[in-house]
Amino acid sequence: MTNPSRRHVLGMAATVPLAATGALTLGSGTAHAADSAYVMTYFTESTTMLEADYGLHLAVSTDGLRWMPLNQNRPVATPTSGAGGLRDPFVLRKQDGTFVVLATDLKGTDWNRNSVYIHVWDSVDLRSFTGYRLLKLHDMTGTHSWAPEAYWDAGRGQYGILYSSVNSSGHNVIMVSYTTDFRTTTNPQVFFDPGYDVIDGNLTIGVNGVNYLYFKRNHTLVGARSTSLNPGSFTAFSTAVSHGGTEAPTVVKSLTSNTWYLWGDTYTPNGVFYAWQSSNLAAGTWTALDQRLYTQPLNSKHCGIQPITQAQYTNLVARWGAPAWNRLKSYNFPARYVRHSGFAGRIDEYPFDPFPDSQWKLVPGLADSSGVSFQSVNYPTRYLRHYNYALRLDENDGTSTFAADATFHRTAGLADASWTSFRSHNHPTRYIRHADYALRIDPVSTATERQDATFHVGY
Repeated sequence: MTNPSRRHVLGMAATVPLAATGALTLGSGTAHAADSAYVMTYFTESTTMLEADYGLHLAVSTDGLRWMPLNQNRPVATPTSGAGGLRDPFVLRKQDGTFVVLATDLKGTDWNRNSVYIHVWDSVDLRSFTGYRLLKLHDMTGTHSWAPEAYWDAGRGQYGILYSSVNSSGHNVIMVSYTTDFRTTTNPQVFFDPGYDVIDGNLTIGVNGVNYLYFKRNHTLVGARSTSLNPGSFTAFSTAVSHGGTEAPTVVKSLTSNTWYLWGDTYTPNGVFYAWQSSNLAAGTWTALDQRLYTQPLNSKHCGIQPITQAQYTNLVARWGAPAWNRLKSYNFPARYVRHSGFAGRIDEYPFDPFPDSQWKLVPGLADSSGVSFQSVNYPTRYLRHYNYALRLDENDGTSTFAADATFHRTAGLADASWTSFRSHNHPTRYIRHADYALRIDPVSTATERQDATFHVGY
């Protein structure tokens, strides 16, 4: 590989006529008329690998943009064979309505490790995972099987599994192997080889009669297209997009509009998703999406996304649980999150370690239970409080002064009512805001100050 990183994404879809299935092709998965939410699969890493976890993680979203990690951002399943870890998990809803999860057989970042296998799980509803196994994709020696993604090929009556591998050409190509049961595969062959190194194929099927394959070339995301699913039929066409070193393209369609989103996973710095949008896949051009509009699961890497129903969303949250903590995103610096550093409150651009510095439990206010106090996750005896109007993380000394200093009242965001602002309990004319990235409580009057004092409470 030319770049020390790899990944997968998603993309699948049924090509059975829509009238017969009620399905709507959405790129990251086959959407059905009842779908109103999304599930994401991913693994985790952080800048110092503090959060490196190569198990299967899940998150859910109602809009496909703001994500809530499940199971406290811990894995819901872990491979027990092969490398004993995964990268690039992908979820497909099969023709029978059940799910299959595929993932690269690789733990960590040993890009020289070779494997002809991928990890596979079956699941009825993503609340449990059964039938774990390794699935062999090909017989090529001295190579890998990265970023598997599956799709239904109605013309063949089989599922195709796309993956990145080095064949006799000497560079990475997108391969395909076919299966009916995800237990055996046949007919491995080159699906896409433009003559240069490509990985992380992501397939979107049947958009106005055209199929789209997005992939990583060098540090960028590029698209190819074809009117068939035949191997070798795709031709590159789109304008490349990137934000630093970017890989693992994931194309997803909004369930409520004609907007398409292209997700990309960056590795410079490691562990940040960026998103682009388009209303026309055929144009092959994308516009960067405002970071205010989306938030990835904490430390997530190389995602796969599948539309689900509201009942499935509700059942997943009931099974795995919502996080016991939150993160707060700045309104006017949406790449930055509220954190403590040296016990001083501030906003810093993510990623950073220790990442738990940005995790908070919003508990009933210490001085007034109708308000909130910010309890540190990694220093649970400490709370965010103001002292000489500056915010810092201090031990709760049990005094009424501390309780009042550490209590705030949530209000509609001063710059955007759909966001949140926090008014001081004992200095009610002052709000939490950032100034030169440091947090403090100040009176707020100007437009800039209102933006400084506005945050999104999410994950």
